[in-house]
Amino acid sequence: MPRIRNDLNLNVCPDYTSDVFANIRAQLVNENTTEAQAMQLLRNIWEANNDAVKVLWQQQVDEDRERQEQRQRLDEDEQERLDQVRVEEEEAARKEERKKNKHKFIPILQTGIPDEPAITPCSYALKKLDKGDQCKKTIDDDAMILSTLADGSTAWVSLASMRSARSVVNDENLLFEEFCQACPRFLTAIKEAEWPEDRVWMMARFWMNIQVHKFRSLRDPIVQKTLLVYQAEQ
Repeated sequence: MPRIRNDLNLNVCPDYTSDVFANIRAQLVNENTTEAQAMQLLRNIWEANNDAVKVLWQQQVDEDRERQEQRQRLDEDEQERLDQVRVEEEEAARKEERKKNKHKFIPILQTGIPDEPAITPCSYALKKLDKGDQCKKTIDDDAMILSTLADGSTAWVSLASMRSARSVVNDENLLFEEFCQACPRFLTAIKEAEWPEDRVWMMARFWMNIQVHKFRSLRDPIVQKTLLVYQAEQ
């Protein structure tokens, strides 16, 4: 079907009263049809024909709009695909650049030079803390550790054979200053071992009360040691 070039909704019915249509009117006028009726008949025929063609025009408009929307969707999909390809290519290029020049991309931490030693509990103590077991100052002599021997080989040996007895100090024999240093380290360790919050606060309050007790300010070392003995037993 040929394309309709103009919007038929804009068409105007011809003036069938004009002399241009006199010959057509004359052919319709007879003993049963007056001239006025002939002109109305011509208008009715024109309007019926124009209405039929307007339906075709609207179909054409709808089809054109649908094709345009489809093209637009395809264009958008293609553009999205191209954008995704570009993003992936740029990301691959950045990864390759970071891989080739890894020292160039090492992050600079906004911190000063560390001047405090790292304090890490031994693996024996960490395992005890993870299980929630009591972590005593004495060490299981039957515990085994992986050690490097004199010939360079490695073997499992008892911990008792590797440690010095002088390196282990019971709680009640600590200096009070050493006890004060150990408390925050222990709290940090049990937090990292994911102890319940109420247990952490219980230990913190207990040790705080020990450290601010009135015996702490007395000069008699025996009196201070009673605090350490008490907390060790508790």
